[in-house]
Amino acid sequence: MIPPRFAPVLFGLLLSGLMSLIVAGIATVRAVGLPADILTLWASAWVSSWAVAFPTVLVVAPLVRRLVVALTRSAA
Repeated sequence: MIPPRFAPVLFGLLLSGLMSLIVAGIATVRAVGLPADILTLWASAWVSSWAVAFPTVLVVAPLVRRLVVALTRSAA
């Protein structure tokens, strides 16, 4: 099992992996259609986009959490 202290990093890894997989797939199909090697093209696009997405999520997530807290504070 993974220790709980790594939960934010694991969350960022999984979230960025899934989001970049979906976005890379959509962008790849829009760019090249559905050729025979679509899975190879998609995988290549995904790996490079995940390499950017994962560290970005780790840096941006704390800022977004603070923004969400600020935007959802009660008036009391």
